[in-house]
Amino acid sequence: MRPEQLHPQSIYTPKPACIVKTQALTANERLFRLQFVDGSPLGHQPGQFVEVSVLGVGEAPLTITSSPRQPDYFELCVRRVGNVTNALHELSEGAVLGIRGPLGRGFPLAEFQRQNLLIIAGGIGIIPLRPVIEHVLSERDKFKDITILYGVKHPDERLFRDDIACWEGREDVDFRLTVDRPMEGWAGHVGVVTTFFPKLNIDPLNTVAIIVGPPIMYKFVLLGLSHKGFADQKVFMSFERRMKCGVGKCGHCQINGVLTCRQGPTFSYAEIKDLREAIG
Repeated sequence: MRPEQLHPQSIYTPKPACIVKTQALTANERLFRLQFVDGSPLGHQPGQFVEVSVLGVGEAPLTITSSPRQPDYFELCVRRVGNVTNALHELSEGAVLGIRGPLGRGFPLAEFQRQNLLIIAGGIGIIPLRPVIEHVLSERDKFKDITILYGVKHPDERLFRDDIACWEGREDVDFRLTVDRPMEGWAGHVGVVTTFFPKLNIDPLNTVAIIVGPPIMYKFVLLGLSHKGFADQKVFMSFERRMKCGVGKCGHCQINGVLTCRQGPTFSYAEIKDLREAIG
């Protein structure tokens, strides 16, 4: 028996991964492409996350934003919000990070097959939804109508602009982008993402809605979906706030006793609707 079979990789032990590409997406977000030093695939599901450690700085949970169909690498989109993320933004190609994961529960995409999909992203909520979109588009014949709604505060905050151009150009996808505060010359839609709802032609009985965005967006999107006739079990969302250790030990991410990092971060609305702290 080989040593690695006697001592399998621990969920507490970071695995070294090298930055092979880095790209600024906005003034505050940067995309990192990584490969494990040993060449192994990450093996994640859309909606899962990893714990990223920077030597001498600390560790932070970050959602995976690349498709599982790209086994040679995985991608993380990092916003500057603290010590670890600021340190990440200062790293260049060739730097080595520690990775624990993949962790958590991803979206059950196999259960959504042969149904319509309504994907709703607010702000950086597009980060965990990008692998969902890429996955379902790679298996396009397994899903019916696909509608993507993406809302940002300002046009400069749009992420993954090359992907957006691709999604907009597909005839088999209904992609709609909106901004809260347009800049001079903006010719697109203006308003919060729920302003698309009145003209959405959606069959709630045969459609799954997947939502990721800020807590305030959840409140109004859920209300709009309820008015459209969506059942609670047909609505899925992700809760990533306050995650820390990633393995259910620190209790930092509890929502009324539910450990987001272990039992989520993805949930159906039916699972969390009665949790008082879930929707702010």
